[in-house]
Amino acid sequence: MRNQGLGSWPARRARSTPDSIATVHRGRTRTYGELCGRVHALANGLHGRGLGRGDRIAYLGPNHPALLETLFAAGVLGAVFVPLNTRLATDELAFVLDESGAGVLVHDRRHTDTARALRERFPRLKLVAVADDAALADGFEALIAAAPAEPRDEPVAAEDTALILYTSGTTGRPKGARISHGNAVWNALNVVVDVDLTSTEVTLLNAPLFHSATLGMTCLPTLLKGGTVVLAETFDVEATFDLIEQRRITLAFGVPTMFDALSRSPRWSEADLSSLRFLLCGGAPVPEELIRRYSERGLAFMQGYGMTEASPGVLLLSAADSTDRIGYAGKPAFFSDVRLERTDGTVPAVGEPGEVLVAGPNVVDGYWRRPAETADSFTEDGWFRSGDVATVDEDGFHRIVDRIKDMFVSGGENVYPAEVEAVLHEHSAVADAAVVGVPDPTWGEVGKAVVVVHPGGRADTTELGEFLAERLGKYKVPRSIGLVDELPRGATGKVDKAALRREHT
Repeated sequence: MRNQGLGSWPARRARSTPDSIATVHRGRTRTYGELCGRVHALANGLHGRGLGRGDRIAYLGPNHPALLETLFAAGVLGAVFVPLNTRLATDELAFVLDESGAGVLVHDRRHTDTARALRERFPRLKLVAVADDAALADGFEALIAAAPAEPRDEPVAAEDTALILYTSGTTGRPKGARISHGNAVWNALNVVVDVDLTSTEVTLLNAPLFHSATLGMTCLPTLLKGGTVVLAETFDVEATFDLIEQRRITLAFGVPTMFDALSRSPRWSEADLSSLRFLLCGGAPVPEELIRRYSERGLAFMQGYGMTEASPGVLLLSAADSTDRIGYAGKPAFFSDVRLERTDGTVPAVGEPGEVLVAGPNVVDGYWRRPAETADSFTEDGWFRSGDVATVDEDGFHRIVDRIKDMFVSGGENVYPAEVEAVLHEHSAVADAAVVGVPDPTWGEVGKAVVVVHPGGRADTTELGEFLAERLGKYKVPRSIGLVDELPRGATGKVDKAALRREHT
C-alpha cells in the first residue's frame, strides 16, 4: 500500500481478520470488514465534498463509531483529524476551528445548536450530523450510503500529520500538538509491547476519545492488534459493571476518581470482574487505599505518565510494581527515552528533582502554526521539555513531583503541591484535594489546601493538618485548609489551579 499511515489500518485489518469484531456501541457490533467498507465510503464521500490531502476534518461528539470512522477516513485521504473537546464553550471551540482551519465539522446530533452557531461564524464550514437515520439530508449515514465503497490508496507518509490534539491551555490559549502518523503508530507499538496486548483484547472506552490517553493508550493499540473496542458515550458506574460482565472486558482505562467510584458502589463486592486483565490508570497517582481495594479483588493497576505531545505515553509502571512503587510513574516506554535536567542544564543526582525531557518516535515535532512555542518546547539537541518535575531512583523508576509552574517557594524551600496532595489522598476521608501557593508576608508563599471529603466521610481541618504534619516536613504543611463540595476543573477535567488561587488568595 502507498498509505503508510493510520488510514491504512482498516484495509490491513480487513485483509487479515475481516470477520473479527472491531467496534461495539449500544449493543451493535461491526466487523473489521464492515469498518473498512464504511471508512472508504466515508472517505470517498468527503472527497466528493472537496476534502483532500492536508485538509482538516473536525469532530464534535461523545465516543461513537463515527468518531473512529472519521479519524480513519481522514487518514485515507491524507487529511488531518481534529477531535474537539465537548466540554469547551462555543467561543473556545471557535478558536480551535479557526486556528486549525477545519473545513468540515462532523458532529453528534446533541451538538447541533453549537455546530450551527459555529457555522454562523465560519460560513465556509461544512456540517455533517451523526445520526442513525440514513435519510437525514447531509447526515453521516447518508454520506456513506451515497458514496462508492471502492478502496482509496493515497500516498501518506509516516511524517505526515494525522491529528491535531489541542492541549488544555491552562496558561493561555490551547496549543494544537501535531501528531504524525508515525507518532501514533510508535506510541501504539509502545503500548502493545509494554502492556502485552493480544488480538483477543476487549477494551472498554468510557473516557473521552478526544483525550490523547484514551485514544492513544487503549483504543488505537487495541485496533492495531485486531481486538475489539466497546464504546460508551459517558462514564457511568452501573453501565460500566454491566459492560464488563456482558462483554467480558479485558482492558479498561480511567483516572483514579473513576476507579474509586466503581469500588464504592454496592455492586463492587459481587460484580463479576474475572475477565479483566489490565487496568490502566493515569492523570494522577493512584492512592494506596484504592490499590488495596482492587488488590483484594485480585486486580492490579498499571500506572503511567504521559502528555499529548508524546502521543501520549512516556512512563509506565507495571502491575507487578504497583504495590511496591506506590506514587511512582514507572520507567520509559519501550521505544521512548527520558532524562531529567536541572534549571542550569546539568543532570540531577539520584533522587534529586529535575525537569522531564522526552525523546522518541512518538514525540511530536511541534505545535500547529506556533513556531515560537515549538522552539521554546525543545532543547537544542531535540528533546521535548515537558514542564513537569520528577525524580528517578537508583533502579530507574520515576516519580512525578509536580508541574514547574505549580511549584512555589516557601522560606527559600521548594514546595511541590503534588507531593502534599498525594499525602492528603492517603487519608480515608479525602475524596479530592488540591494545594496552591498563596502570598505570605513572612515566608513569601505558603500552602493552601482545598479538600473534598467523601460523602459520609468525617474529617475536619485540624485533623487533616495533624495528618499532614506527621508525614511531611514542616515547611510543606499548608498553613490553611479549606473544605469544599468540589474542586474547579477546566475543560479537560484537570483541576483549575489558577481559579483556586484567585478564589483563595
